[in-house]
Amino acid sequence: MNRKIIHIDMDAFFAAVEQRDFPQLKGLPVVVGGQPDSRGVVATCSYEARRFGIHSAMPTSRAYQLCPHAKFVKPRFSAYKQASEDIHKVFNQYTDMIEPLSLDEAYLDVTEAEFCNGSATLMASEIRSKIYKTIHLTASAGIAYNKFLAKLASDQNKPDGQFVIKPGEAELYLSMLPIGRFYGVGKVTEAKMQASGIQTGGDLKNKSLLELQALFGNSAEYYYNISRGIDDRPVSSARVRKSLGSETTFQQDISDVNEMSGHLLSLLNEVLASLSKRELLAYTITIKVKYANFTQVTRSYTSDSVVSVHNKAKELIPVLLAKTEVDQKSVRLLGLSFSNLISCENYTDSGQLPLF
Repeated sequence: MNRKIIHIDMDAFFAAVEQRDFPQLKGLPVVVGGQPDSRGVVATCSYEARRFGIHSAMPTSRAYQLCPHAKFVKPRFSAYKQASEDIHKVFNQYTDMIEPLSLDEAYLDVTEAEFCNGSATLMASEIRSKIYKTIHLTASAGIAYNKFLAKLASDQNKPDGQFVIKPGEAELYLSMLPIGRFYGVGKVTEAKMQASGIQTGGDLKNKSLLELQALFGNSAEYYYNISRGIDDRPVSSARVRKSLGSETTFQQDISDVNEMSGHLLSLLNEVLASLSKRELLAYTITIKVKYANFTQVTRSYTSDSVVSVHNKAKELIPVLLAKTEVDQKSVRLLGLSFSNLISCENYTDSGQLPLF
């Protein structure tokens, strides 16, 4: 039996919450992120701002150049988290098979749900209506028989719309879709595909698995399958966190290594507190360095014993920094994260690295 999957994606979520909570912002170009004179980036922006070419991850200084009269708002993550929790309360009215992807989007498996006579399309419409009536935000939805197609479909009629891809319709729909619209095909891969004559899903489907392997190596099977609408991944309601970290962008580039170490120690304390709150331990520590020219490197250390201990991690920070070029180049961003996580209750201090 085909699954019934709904992908819900909130519309310009952070900006929409700001416009909801502060009515004076409604109808205006709103940019959530750093201030125009900062070195921050755009977290998200309203649809009014998008008309000026502003988009997520763009430097806020560039956003200001494109739209000087935009309203630049600092993020209020507590408000976004509360809105997300309220949205999930609506989801839970229909299914407990919910896989959150972020605060503003999630997959719902409603295969066994009996609401709306079992119609996933009607359930998606009801969910969107309840979100609007109770939380005063709009959502878009995609409905299909697998996750890949549902995510594609949710983007089809944005904002405040929905789209269905039924069994038997997927291959025709995908055959005409520009390859850049495929989830999992980034800008670099898109350019490589276009250089190989792959402009649409139909072009991708016409490539044999061997041809795709020659072009894309281990990713070939994924591209081969999605061009045919094949995705067997289940909706997982128990997503396992893979890493936990934090980073900071500086107002001015820094070049003092001791100052960098101090910032990393501050990040270390922050991340260790987050790990402790979640009762997690880690076997891998990673630092991220973005230089003034925007090139970025990471340096990691993995141990067969836990590294998420303050003294041990503190000793590793200068060792990892020494493997970068921070003594030769100025730095605009530093980050620190832990990965290869294990819950405290599963930790046996056996001295062996768990196999994940």
